[in-house]
Amino acid sequence: MKKASFPESILFSESMTSHLAAECWFDDACILDMDYFVKTLAGIKAKGVRPDLIGSIIAHYASKWLPDLSGDHHPGTDRGLTIFAESPESVTTLWMKKRFFVETLVGILPPEKDSVPCNFLLRLLRIANMVGVEPTYRAELEKRISWQLDQASLEELMIPSFSHTCGTLLDVELIIRLVGMFVNLDEVAKSGAALIKVAKLVDSYLAEASVDSNLNLSEFVALAGALPSHARATDDGLYRAIDTYLKAHPGVTKQERKVLFRLIDSRKLSHEASLHAAQNERLPVRAVVQVLFFEQTKHNRQMEWSGSFSGTRSPYIGL
Repeated sequence: MKKASFPESILFSESMTSHLAAECWFDDACILDMDYFVKTLAGIKAKGVRPDLIGSIIAHYASKWLPDLSGDHHPGTDRGLTIFAESPESVTTLWMKKRFFVETLVGILPPEKDSVPCNFLLRLLRIANMVGVEPTYRAELEKRISWQLDQASLEELMIPSFSHTCGTLLDVELIIRLVGMFVNLDEVAKSGAALIKVAKLVDSYLAEASVDSNLNLSEFVALAGALPSHARATDDGLYRAIDTYLKAHPGVTKQERKVLFRLIDSRKLSHEASLHAAQNERLPVRAVVQVLFFEQTKHNRQMEWSGSFSGTRSPYIGL
């Protein structure tokens, strides 16, 4: 089979590059030969193609090798040209091939931020953890994901724990690391809007992870407290996560309940959340009193504002 070639005279116009990922730029020989794919990709990079388009090419063809890298892959669908389809090779051999494949992919990713979608990187990290790639490759993926964590979806963050020493179903320690790296980004790279998105994502993740009875208190507190206080515009999501944790862990002590509720700023609870908390028997009595106090304070302030506006005569009346 003749391999596809890319003459030096080819110039990639804007219209051509916009379809790079969607069109078949590589023949079957390239797709079945990882080394040839890498060499061909290097040739395309040399033409000055934008990093995000290079990333799209990598994501597109990687999904042909490993359908699990495709966000819309479902069991039973066409497996395409995957090199890991049913094979007489041993499970160990296939495992090693997947490991080599993932490590090679990480090595050819464009270095620029946002060149590869965050959710694709998360799926790649999931497989990397599963097949046990070298720590340096995992660290590289985690670093890249942290750069754009605000673009992640909750579904892709739900990475299982593949460690025999970890008792939780989800890899909570991984998410703690990712959030920690994101928070430590310089202010130029990390916008306020991105921080708020990550806070919402963390609270939603905590609510899901809290269902696991093996999630210990220290992990919950570490993840919830990994974000600065100003990251949350409201603490409703965090309150929901804490309430879920208390439901799934009925053996939590009184002192541990106090530790959990200290994570919440009662002033940042909505009226609906405050009403729920006021009737929540799982919360410490002192926490309920605190919620009621701030809710009453907000109510009084609103009444004062309402009264001041209603008692003020417009300077334009009578003119």
